[in-house]
Amino acid sequence: MYVDKTKYLVDLIDDGAPLFLARPRRFGKSLTVSTFEALFSGKKELFKGLAAEAFMNRPDYQPNPVIRLDMSGINTSGGMESITESILYITKEAARKLKVELSDTKIAGILLDELLSRTAEKYNRRVAVLVDEYDKPYTDFVNEPDMAKKVRNILRDYYVQFKAGYENIRFVFLTGISKFARFGVFSTLNNITDLSMMPKYAEICGYTEEEIIQYFPDYMEETAIKMQISSEELMERMRRYYNGFSFDSGARARLYNPFSTLLFFERQEFMNFWFQTATSKFIADYMKDRTLTVEQFRNFPVSAHFIESPGDMDSTPPEGFLFQSGYLTLRPGTDDDLSLDYPNTEVLNSMSELLAQNILPDEDFSGCRSDLLKGLRINDPARVISALNRLLASIPYDDFTKAAQKSISDNDYDFSPQEWNYRSNILAFLRGCGVVVVAEMHTNKGRADIVLSHKGQTWVVEIKVAFKGTDAEQKAEEALRQIIDKNYAKPFPNATCLALAIDDPERQITASRFSPA
Repeated sequence: MYVDKTKYLVDLIDDGAPLFLARPRRFGKSLTVSTFEALFSGKKELFKGLAAEAFMNRPDYQPNPVIRLDMSGINTSGGMESITESILYITKEAARKLKVELSDTKIAGILLDELLSRTAEKYNRRVAVLVDEYDKPYTDFVNEPDMAKKVRNILRDYYVQFKAGYENIRFVFLTGISKFARFGVFSTLNNITDLSMMPKYAEICGYTEEEIIQYFPDYMEETAIKMQISSEELMERMRRYYNGFSFDSGARARLYNPFSTLLFFERQEFMNFWFQTATSKFIADYMKDRTLTVEQFRNFPVSAHFIESPGDMDSTPPEGFLFQSGYLTLRPGTDDDLSLDYPNTEVLNSMSELLAQNILPDEDFSGCRSDLLKGLRINDPARVISALNRLLASIPYDDFTKAAQKSISDNDYDFSPQEWNYRSNILAFLRGCGVVVVAEMHTNKGRADIVLSHKGQTWVVEIKVAFKGTDAEQKAEEALRQIIDKNYAKPFPNATCLALAIDDPERQITASRFSPA
């Protein structure tokens, strides 16, 4: 199955400017690079019936030699020496494929300059340069700012050759996961066009919903039959779980991650595929080192200027880092501003699981998850509370005070920072366990703290905090009364109601009220 995006690529070739495209990992960047490579190499047979077929059949069409540099193959584990050696090796490999002789210089920039000039001379054609994952050596050191700066300097001296040798170049296209290195690395390549948030090219990578319907009807039908639901219901569930990435300045386009979509059709079950292949370790360390929570970035307000000036890796705030790395995406905001949020359920749940695993050791997380899910399934509140108390005992709440204050201010919540800490970490744990969760569920009389669903069973949960000098039993009774008086459970027939009181000095749930379905 091939979803045809070649119309965008032909437009970009005709434009002729040096180009840069940032997209998250597993979003089709490498396939885009491969398609450019085929277009310039004259592989006409690959484009029959596609939008680019007319381009390949133009009377003036001539192939160009292609220099492809895949920077994801650079070895960063051995420090600066291995990075330099890897860049030299990648450059020499590109020359070998083109049968171009290079000198024995150990200076990567000089070697690249030789590759550009000697390739153009050998083939009597200007070259097409394609760089995949240009920032991978840099972003590997997201948690080591000093090392990141050293790597950025090496890359800057290397990539500057694209400007120095531009008379030998017909086309330049670079991809990466972020704009982080763009400002430092490309400071001397000031004529590059950044496509990353251009509305015209918002759909160059990834699937729109219309493309899924057009290209995958048989897969849709087969999956719907297996799940015993209608095609309409399947599309709705897919939309919630995998759709939502936005790459235009107006936050209008919505895209499915192609990797997750294809694996979903293969497995025919909703799972968090993208995170299994993305660099979850570095994002987990990033969140932990900065004591960040998942909930603080829900509906996070940003200015329209934010997307054009997100800052570099060592200076951008966390929301800038998470946005550029693809873990947050744009949403319309108020007035002329925008907001950030997680693209979809897959990313939200995966981030939540990372946070929960950071708080709890692996064996404790597995045990807590097992107890929680069994308690929800058999309607056993004691088992649910036990799992939550094991979580609460592991959370360093004081670390999250600033995050709590910021989130409360942004969302006009009417509870204290400490109460926010309890709620947000419980929410992250529930989502990380694969439970369907809605926070602040509105009714005609108020909003419930948490509404969750698991194995066909719905629970309505209200949380109160018993601060020093207040009675936990009284708080639990107050929470249950609030569920009843404000009709929190009314939209959910046969829902289980659970009122929890957290003793703040003890940081444990010490009182509860339970109204079974």
